[in-house]
Amino acid sequence: MERTMKAKDAVSASLAECFITIEGNRYNFMQAINLEASIEKTKSEIPILGKTGKGNKSTGWKGTGSATFHYNTSIFRNILYRFKETGEDVYFDIQITNEDPTSSVGRQTVILKDCNIDGGILAKFDADAEYLDEDMDFTFEDFEIPEKFKMLPGMQ
Repeated sequence: MERTMKAKDAVSASLAECFITIEGNRYNFMQAINLEASIEKTKSEIPILGKTGKGNKSTGWKGTGSATFHYNTSIFRNILYRFKETGEDVYFDIQITNEDPTSSVGRQTVILKDCNIDGGILAKFDADAEYLDEDMDFTFEDFEIPEKFKMLPGMQ
């Protein structure tokens, strides 16, 4: 039985795919440099008779994320411009798949649903930089995990 993880089972950080679907249009978000999405559980403190401490009960969650990508697309600026002009907020989905063919864990796909950007860069230059990138923070309201990593040998 395996007792330690094999080095080959670490998932390569750059072997991923990212697709964004906005109003029925699916884009290969190949200019992404990194993306991270998290959920934070909201909890209520519960007083309990007979205990000196309070309990904690999960009551919901909030999804947030951030991404850095090359400054070579106007897709998100167009969403911000549309919001400025019309007040219409645009929601979209982001699909992230991690798959390293050398790892025995296979692939994982997560779909972030109803994403909404917090804001963004309108214009940028830097005469001293090698390339331009930009950051984007966003929220999401739901998620799915249609493909999950396999268990490593020795985990069970």
